[in-house]
Amino acid sequence: MTVEGALRGAAPHLLLDSLRTSLAHLYAATSADLLLVDYGFTTLRPVEPVQTPAGVPHTPVDAGPAGRVFRTQQPYLFRDVGPTATVHLPVTVRGDRLGVLVVVLPADRSTPETTASLARVAETLGHALRVADRHTDLYRRTRRTHPLSVAGEMQWDTLPGRACAGPSFDLHAHWEPAYASGGHLLDWSATERDLVIVVADGAGPGTPAALASTLALMAIRNARRAGLDLVTQASLTDQALYGQYRGRHPLSALLLRIDLTTGETEVVDAGSPTLWRLRPTVTERIDLDRQLPLGMFEDTVYAPQRLRLLRGDRLVFVAHGAGEPTAGGGEQALDGRVARAVSGVRRRKGADVPRAVVRALRGTPRGASAPVLVLCLDWRGHGAETPDGGRHGGTWPTSP
Repeated sequence: MTVEGALRGAAPHLLLDSLRTSLAHLYAATSADLLLVDYGFTTLRPVEPVQTPAGVPHTPVDAGPAGRVFRTQQPYLFRDVGPTATVHLPVTVRGDRLGVLVVVLPADRSTPETTASLARVAETLGHALRVADRHTDLYRRTRRTHPLSVAGEMQWDTLPGRACAGPSFDLHAHWEPAYASGGHLLDWSATERDLVIVVADGAGPGTPAALASTLALMAIRNARRAGLDLVTQASLTDQALYGQYRGRHPLSALLLRIDLTTGETEVVDAGSPTLWRLRPTVTERIDLDRQLPLGMFEDTVYAPQRLRLLRGDRLVFVAHGAGEPTAGGGEQALDGRVARAVSGVRRRKGADVPRAVVRALRGTPRGASAPVLVLCLDWRGHGAETPDGGRHGGTWPTSP
């Protein structure tokens, strides 16, 4: 039986046991361990068949062979002193990094061909984990360094994940606090024609804000899955929030629909998080016409705006606190802190940008306790113009 067949036939909580049996049979592997990244994106934690006590060994994501593989997303073969070799392999699903698979083999089986084959096994394991995660708590327990709040549990169950990749784009997100909830909203959906992204500032900490954000997210998804356009998605979500809360829990949101062929982008700005664009020599905030937040008033009318992405563009969405500057800081001061944080990650890979920006913003005295969500979109496009192609006039937002 193939590894894929064995994983499909395994009980959800026994994926690793099934994998170990298959790897022993096919590769003479003497051991196999799965390390999953925790909710805070700080450590890689071993999966065990039963809930493990506090203090189990774990690996920092920024150190060691496992951390190196997690960061670079490249397999790493280490020839041990003695008759064995250890292979570290990224476990990733469509750009979403889940963890690292560590396999110990006989030294004479540790060839580049075997490493490549095991990399495909790790990819298959990632897809199997996504399915099994719906039927067991084992993998979610593994990912916790300490308990989640109820609001945090709600947020992790409703948000789509940390990353998504397609032929024309890479999308990565990170938010803190990771074990509680600032009420942030995040969603995306891709087809062969377009990519839809929604980012919203936190409605505040705790369960009431998480409930409001969850209602908004379900309303947006319901409208989008019914085939309705971006403006109607915003309007129906606005109605759902106002109908439930009568303006007590408005949500500042940014909705985008990107044509994956041309880079033409439709935007609805509902009092939104800030949007920044990075090009080879320029970091700039994209100034949009802010409209009323979702759910603030009854029957708000929203209008779309447009911009155009060029190949190589990087967009960084920053949802910081409740979406407004802190008292005495002013909007320019807040923009200055965000601009410095965004500019500081210009040379980083897209997968590393959100976490670095979040840490930079929360590393200041004013931002230490503020909830922050950052999403980074790297746009490759399909034959689109490049930022240095000489025609930048079509990239700025214009009235519809």
